[in-house]
Amino acid sequence: MEASKPSIDSANPAGDSALIARWRKYLHNCTEAVGTAHPWLVAGRLTRVAGLVMEAVGIRLAVGSSCVVYLPDGHDVDAEVVGFSGDKLFLMPSADVYGLVPGARVVAAEPERQHIPHIKVPFYPHRRTEDRVRQVPVGNELLGRILDGTGRPLDMLGPLNAERRVPLQSRPINPLNRAPIRDVLDVGVRAINALLTVGRGQRMGLFAGSGVGKSILLGMMARYTSADVIVVGLIGERGREVKEFIENILGEEGLARSVVVAAPADAPPLQRLHGASYATAIAEFFRDEGKSVLLIMDSLTRYAMAQREIALAIGEPPATKGYPPSVFAKLPQLVERAGNGHPGSGGSITAFYTVLTEGDDQQDPIADSARAILDGHVVLSRALSDQGHYPAIDIEASISRAITELIPLDELDLVRRFKLLYSRFQRNRDLINVGAYVRGSDPLLDQAIEMYPKLEAFLQQGMRQREDYASCRQQLAELFS
Repeated sequence: MEASKPSIDSANPAGDSALIARWRKYLHNCTEAVGTAHPWLVAGRLTRVAGLVMEAVGIRLAVGSSCVVYLPDGHDVDAEVVGFSGDKLFLMPSADVYGLVPGARVVAAEPERQHIPHIKVPFYPHRRTEDRVRQVPVGNELLGRILDGTGRPLDMLGPLNAERRVPLQSRPINPLNRAPIRDVLDVGVRAINALLTVGRGQRMGLFAGSGVGKSILLGMMARYTSADVIVVGLIGERGREVKEFIENILGEEGLARSVVVAAPADAPPLQRLHGASYATAIAEFFRDEGKSVLLIMDSLTRYAMAQREIALAIGEPPATKGYPPSVFAKLPQLVERAGNGHPGSGGSITAFYTVLTEGDDQQDPIADSARAILDGHVVLSRALSDQGHYPAIDIEASISRAITELIPLDELDLVRRFKLLYSRFQRNRDLINVGAYVRGSDPLLDQAIEMYPKLEAFLQQGMRQREDYASCRQQLAELFS
């Protein structure tokens, strides 16, 4: 549509009204022309694919921005900018890269394009950079649903119909604006409720090797917790375990008030990273709604391994046992997003992160880093598991750093007394078993020997048995009465 620009006739001042009318028509025609015009499509091209990393030139995007690589056959691959070098962008795909060709077109993804894969939406230059950061759906519609790391349903129950979307990555709350940890969260497990009391907003680590019962313990806490909402992130686990955890461990009762985000081991590393961030974003939404949230992430180690794959692929040098420095920077950024909300909001995220200890080595670099940034840790022992002691919590090696703010001093003395007697018996177990210890030599050890069967029974609990917090405190008091 063409619009002819009206000319000004200074010799005919009486024609001002006609001139104004012509200008209005001209502006109207210009508005219609702009409305029907197609904006410029800013696109780059793919120049290199090496392993997990793609390189693109001809387009400028911020780190963390989402983009789409279009294939000649009409399909496309979602990707994210993970770094750059000069004019080259490093992209990490969120799916397989089969079918990519040199020179494939790379276009920045609009928020709408991120959630409707079959619709091609062009890039508008006037969009702000933060508009192109990956957005994920959140809301009460997610309760009872099972999603992948990008927010797509895995349970075949139809679309989410979530009206609200938030950025995948968010900034932690100012530490001075957080409510302190003062209220106890009942997790339904006697050993944790009584001896490792957890507060609302606390971040705990569950340190364990493979096959010692960490998934069962997580399922018990998910079913029996007093939290309003449970968010479960299954990151980097075997695909078979996802269905087993949901059906056999979490159960219908637990799933009804839960949101499960699953990014199994065969998912690309970027999707595993997004799965952990997405689970945290969902928990943040419910916390901001004033609800008490239990966030269970299995596992923090797989999250670190995914970041290691990405960092090594783009050329970052390894530092500690093959882990680049960015891994140890990513861990606190993820963990610090959990915790209590603003004072008066009533919302909290109590988080349990499982940490895999390779060869049961508690000095593994990821385990050591996690121990430093978490508010406590529960260590599962393979020796106890081999003895049929469930849950296999090593009460000597476990600690809750917030317990002194949660229980009164008299109950804290009972906890210390329990651990003292249990530890004294364990250190002298060999002497007692071979008959080398003479009763009366150590009065405290004599008491530990007498009470050890009760102490051991107190630490054990069936996976279908729930122990509420008040009952646990009462049983601990009766143990020493």
